[in-house]
Amino acid sequence: MKKITLFLALLLTGVVATQAQKYGHLNFGTLLSVMPETDAADKELEILQKGLVAKGEELAKAFQAKYVKAVEEVQSGALSPLQQQQKQEELQKEQAEIGKYEQEISQQLEAKRAELLKPIVEKARTAIDEIAKAGGYLMVFDSSVFNAILFAQPADDLMPAVKAKLGIKE
Repeated sequence: MKKITLFLALLLTGVVATQAQKYGHLNFGTLLSVMPETDAADKELEILQKGLVAKGEELAKAFQAKYVKAVEEVQSGALSPLQQQQKQEELQKEQAEIGKYEQEISQQLEAKRAELLKPIVEKARTAIDEIAKAGGYLMVFDSSVFNAILFAQPADDLMPAVKAKLGIKE
C-alpha cells in the first residue's frame, strides 16, 4: 500500500512539474535587426568596406595601366623575349597580389563585423535571460532558425518584452 501511495505521489509530482514548465520563443535575427546598435554597426561596416574597395579599385586600375603598357611594348617590338617573360611574371605576381587583397578585404570585414556585433548580441542575450528568468521560462527557443522546431504547443513570444527591456519602440 505504501508503495502504491509513494508511486502515485511521485507520478502526481511529475505531472504537476511538467505542467508548470513554461516555454517561450523569439526570433533572434529580427531582434538584432531592430536594435539601433545594429544600424550603427552596419554603417561603420559600410564605411570600412567602401574604403577597402576603393583601394582595391586603385590597385586594379594601376594593374590595368601596366598591362596595357606591356601589351603596347610587346606589339611594338620594344621588348626582347626575355623582357616579355619578365614583364609577364611581374604582371602575374601583381594580379595574384590583387586577388590576395580581395580575400583580405573579406576577412577584415568579417572580423570587424564579429567585433561590432559581439556586444550587441551580448546585450540582447542578457535581456532575453532576464526576461526568461523573471517570467519563469524553462526554455526560450530561437524561431529564426529554419525548421528548428517542427511542432510546439503554443508558447509565449518574448519579443515584445525583450524589445521593451532594450528600449526599442516600433
